[in-house]
Amino acid sequence: MSTALARGMKRLALLAQEERAQGTTEYAILVGVLVVIAIIAIIAFRGKITELWDAISSGINSL
Repeated sequence: MSTALARGMKRLALLAQEERAQGTTEYAILVGVLVVIAIIAIIAFRGKITELWDAISSGINSL
């Protein structure tokens, strides 16, 4: 009986580790997607970002 309980506990521990790994993988995929979206946004709005940066720089330099 105790051997069966030990095997069950071991299987339960392995299952918990697999679920944690799955959650980590999901977070990694989410971060990857967000990075790709950020890169695409920076490329798409490069001109506007440059204008904004120049305006901020001019405002700071005029102080």
